[in-house]
Amino acid sequence: MSIPFRFGVLAMRPAATRTEWLDRARRAEDDGFGTFQVSDHFDRSPASPLLTLAAVAQATSSIRLGTLVLDNDFRHPAVLGKELATLDVLCDGRLEVGIGAGWMPADYAVSGLPFDPPGLRVDRLAETLAVLDAVLGSPEPVTWTGEHTRVTGLRSVPAPRQQPRPPLLVGGARPRVLGLAGRLADVVSVNIDVREGRVGPQATRSALADAVDEKVGWVRAAAAGRPVAPELHLVAYWAEVTERPEEAAARRIAAAGLDLAPRELLASPHCLIGPRAQVTERLLQARERWGFSYVTVYDSDAASLTPVVAGLAGT
Repeated sequence: MSIPFRFGVLAMRPAATRTEWLDRARRAEDDGFGTFQVSDHFDRSPASPLLTLAAVAQATSSIRLGTLVLDNDFRHPAVLGKELATLDVLCDGRLEVGIGAGWMPADYAVSGLPFDPPGLRVDRLAETLAVLDAVLGSPEPVTWTGEHTRVTGLRSVPAPRQQPRPPLLVGGARPRVLGLAGRLADVVSVNIDVREGRVGPQATRSALADAVDEKVGWVRAAAAGRPVAPELHLVAYWAEVTERPEEAAARRIAAAGLDLAPRELLASPHCLIGPRAQVTERLLQARERWGFSYVTVYDSDAASLTPVVAGLAGT
């Protein structure tokens, strides 16, 4: 039995005022999107994710609020747990916690944080997930000692509104992160491979269907022993309802400097460019082939995809 579709909007455009942020979130809610999401970078993200979602929570009533995704290196797990539990209370239990190991060298360069090798960053992410799961998921004090993280008698004050805890989303593109996500996360975001620190040749190749086959295979293998499989999520980086898909794809390729032909981009699971019926069919095929039921689009593309969302959300 297929999991019903739900859709997210990732806020990537800057907003200069409180009113603009709140209007944007209310519009997403009114248009049938299930989650309003904010990313976590210094220069690339338009605002601080946790503060933005706390404000948006006061102007919305049903849309879920997500981080896509927090950089684990930016916050100590104990501090992060406190912030997340508080935010879950402030939004009446609508929080989704997306977190990753960090990938963009520019974030580390501008902040002075050390950009450690991938294995070390993933080690820290694994420890953070263990701490968040324990602290947010139980009223009892937690004592936990790892190689990079230590907490002693730590309780979640306040307790999160959702029980046993807010859902955890972990995203990635390499075997170790996707295996970790498959074992522990409630939602696994199967991403493009950004080990180059940008959307370069490695990332574009990893957006193609055969690469997605491999990545989903890693997740399924890791999740095989779980009583409930994690929900599978992907970001549609290129999305547009249009009767001229080849032209639209060529325009996106030129704007981003991608090393792809239009037909290759249009074949990617991360691309939803085409007439409404065709985009709808591609989403149905993606759910059938890979299990993707949770799809996020950029806020700049959301209006174009609203008719598709209206037809598929909840089905």
